[in-house]
Amino acid sequence: MEIGFIGLGAMGRGMAANLLKAGHPLRVWNRSPGPMQELAVQGAHAVGSPAEAGAVDVLFTMLADDASTRAVLVEGGALDALKPGSIHVNMATVSVAFAREMAALHAQRGVGYVAAPVLGRVDVAAAGKLNIVAAGPDELIGRVQPLFDLMGQKTWRFGDAPEQANAVKLGANLSLACAIEAMGESAALAGAHGIPAADFLDLLSQTLFAGSPVYKGYGGMIAQERYSPAGFKLSLGLKDVGLANDAAAEQGLRLRFGSVLRDTLQEAVQRGDGDLDLAGLARMSKPGST
Repeated sequence: MEIGFIGLGAMGRGMAANLLKAGHPLRVWNRSPGPMQELAVQGAHAVGSPAEAGAVDVLFTMLADDASTRAVLVEGGALDALKPGSIHVNMATVSVAFAREMAALHAQRGVGYVAAPVLGRVDVAAAGKLNIVAAGPDELIGRVQPLFDLMGQKTWRFGDAPEQANAVKLGANLSLACAIEAMGESAALAGAHGIPAADFLDLLSQTLFAGSPVYKGYGGMIAQERYSPAGFKLSLGLKDVGLANDAAAEQGLRLRFGSVLRDTLQEAVQRGDGDLDLAGLARMSKPGST
């Protein structure tokens, strides 16, 4: 199979590199040329447009949001370049409404569409150890599963409708943001009574939440106030929590804590913390933060 990969940011770069290591012919495109040049040295074919990247058997995209994905696929010509019978795998965290729209557009063109957002940070992507959340027709997922195996340690399948994978990913990111907020608030409470944050968070990670990579990893970042460089920007956390609230509202649900968390993330972005790691949300619980 000839493969295309669009979106070579912090996550996409490592994912594409793992496909290359397996010897697959790979076309790559990115808005900024640097990542394309890095992968070209490793054997990728850097192309000049999204449309050129889309003239393949399987196209992967890993872009920031609905708008950037639409710009590349529709306005950039990648979708039109995909031939009937090919497959597009969207690995970005997008809205359920956008996923539903994309599935319909692809079906009109006879192109398969699979949603496969991922769980894991940049180092996990580079190591090929992501957890991949996939939804779409079984036959399509079966065809791309060998490629998923190069990028992830496990593929979690959640239904035939692509948007179901996006609903799961949004729920997972909402849970992650809630955990960070809980750690920030509880550490601030303990700190107000003279307990170092590192000691309190160490207790949580070894007792109530023993074995949790979120409490261990993000708890360590909060304890050390190590929010840069960002593995997952706070601004993207705001985007995902907002999309989770939207997805709930579409089904007549109200996420009470989700709506409060969205407002808190918005405040953090407005005060200039958007480029910090999502762990920086804990800064909102420090004395004098509001």
